[in-house]
Amino acid sequence: MIVMKFGGTSVGDGESIKRVVKIVGDRLQLKPVVVVSAMARVTDQLLTLGRAAGAGERDEALNISRSLRERHYNTAGELLGTALFSGLHGDLGADFEALDELIRGISAVGELTPRTSDHIASFGEILSSKIVCAALCAHHIDAEVVDARQCIVTDNTFTRATPLWDEINRQLGVRIQPLLDAGRVPVMGGFVGATKTGITTTIGRGGSDFSAAIVGSGLGAQRIEIWTDVDGMMTTDPNLCGDARRIKVISFDEAAELAYFGAKVLHPATVLPAIQKNIPVQVLNSRNPACEGTLITARTPRCKNVFKAIAVKKGITIVDVTAPRMLLAHGFLRAIFEAFDRHRVPVDVVSTSEVSVSLTVDSNESIPALAADLAKLADVKYEGRKAIVCLVGENLRQVPGIAGRVFSELSDVNIRMISQGASEINLTFVIEEDAVPGVVQRLHKAFFSDLDPAVFD
Repeated sequence: MIVMKFGGTSVGDGESIKRVVKIVGDRLQLKPVVVVSAMARVTDQLLTLGRAAGAGERDEALNISRSLRERHYNTAGELLGTALFSGLHGDLGADFEALDELIRGISAVGELTPRTSDHIASFGEILSSKIVCAALCAHHIDAEVVDARQCIVTDNTFTRATPLWDEINRQLGVRIQPLLDAGRVPVMGGFVGATKTGITTTIGRGGSDFSAAIVGSGLGAQRIEIWTDVDGMMTTDPNLCGDARRIKVISFDEAAELAYFGAKVLHPATVLPAIQKNIPVQVLNSRNPACEGTLITARTPRCKNVFKAIAVKKGITIVDVTAPRMLLAHGFLRAIFEAFDRHRVPVDVVSTSEVSVSLTVDSNESIPALAADLAKLADVKYEGRKAIVCLVGENLRQVPGIAGRVFSELSDVNIRMISQGASEINLTFVIEEDAVPGVVQRLHKAFFSDLDPAVFD
């Protein structure tokens, strides 16, 4: 069997869902499990709706809900026609009535908790899975909706819940495997889960990829397919560099580094369950299904190029912690990282000197409070509008002098931090956000002008 995950743009409207139906139909002999995201931009609208309700702006929240209701109804009607849509209309209507009731309750209390935010955010995937399943059935594909909350069991860390693997695998065996054995196509929403007691959770933004990998791992899939709106993973962001090329094959380790450091095609956690079971992941384009995409696997052919890709992560803040008398004192570094942990601020890059520690974090509203906490230990300053540039390639292990070649290309660029060695396959540095386009274009020209045809297209 295979797992096929379709992202928001792949289920964004009626025409997109028709393409999904065709793609799934062509793979029926492989026993697919279909995992879908919410329709494009729906999750953002749901979260906006939740914040409005929490601020007491009930009418605004209800207006957003009404707009979402109309969009889903129109899409379902376009796909199914009047006769078939009448059967789904009541089911979708009940979901929107439940959403509106939730909005009224939040507005009355005047508070949006993480638990309630997860409940609101879950509606997108629940609705899209029902519409996609109905579209499959309308084209004589024997599909059945499976509520992801019955399978993806998590802890109660709302908005970023952690999967409970043993319980998930048990539920997948009970609820999904019998459908596959009967020749049916299970359809479920990604991103969404529930605690053991049935309270709705989510596993983080972009979590539909993660959901697909969880299902694939639990069921021992032959392959996990991630269907999006691009032809696969690229040598860099095509919006930054028009010469970006498709990567045909890449290793799990390389893909994980790229995903974590900003490559938007894949969620950073996606490959983890696949690595554990050595399940290949293929990134494909639902708008161009004939393209072979990018294959992510444990072993890849030897590449003539040093790097596979350049990733960029914008919206970064550098936090500098300086304490001349304390840096080498026992427990000082631990105290710094405990402060980051208390404020739930993850760290990307760390650099130390004799008197200071510099760290990069995603820019967010927690940083002033974090800085105030760190100020109890040492002098603290922070600067935003930075970006991380990450060059990734397994050949970095074997080729000497690469760092010198990279930075000689950027001799006129202000490099704020450099990291190499924590991972043997990436070279990472921090620059001003405004410098990103020029830096990426120069590095791409220097390292990707002559490409290995076995690895790149």
